[in-house]
Amino acid sequence: MGPGVVVTGLTLGALAVVSLLAFQANGAQDRAGGAKPTVTTTATGTATAAAPSATPTPVAPPLPATSGTGTRVVYSIGSHYVWLVDPKKSPQVAAAFQVVPGSVEPTPGSYAVYSRTPTGTGADGRQIEHVVRFAQQNGVVFGFGAAVDGAMPTADPKAKTGGIRSGRAEGQLLWDFAPKDTKVVVVA
Repeated sequence: MGPGVVVTGLTLGALAVVSLLAFQANGAQDRAGGAKPTVTTTATGTATAAAPSATPTPVAPPLPATSGTGTRVVYSIGSHYVWLVDPKKSPQVAAAFQVVPGSVEPTPGSYAVYSRTPTGTGADGRQIEHVVRFAQQNGVVFGFGAAVDGAMPTADPKAKTGGIRSGRAEGQLLWDFAPKDTKVVVVA
């Protein structure tokens, strides 16, 4: 095999890789744009984040009355919903969306975001992004994050995990809304 054949093979391989990456990148903007939830308001004045789809999106429960005041992320253990609340805006609820809890729930109370990681690996081995941590209790770290593959499986009850999973678009919303020191209120 001559050097020309090797160079041609390498060139064709490189072109295939570049073509694949260009193909993936071509749709990435549409996927990212199309995946962003829109904010709608319910009859009670509560805003909800709704991902565009052919099926109706469930209406979020109203913001719990015991969720505190000020700019905050509210997580309900009972309904497994998250609300992003900014009292300076109208409506105050910037977004609300359903999440899947880890196998362990945090104790109700007020916390603050203490750590953020753009990407990592979840306890289930999946690649995750937009990780926003707010509490540690009995060796379990609690935080929000989204699986890169979009999966939101139920947590393995045998593993002690405090990761609260959202969809990717909702994970992006939470990441943008909750920098370090943002209040997180956990309600029953």
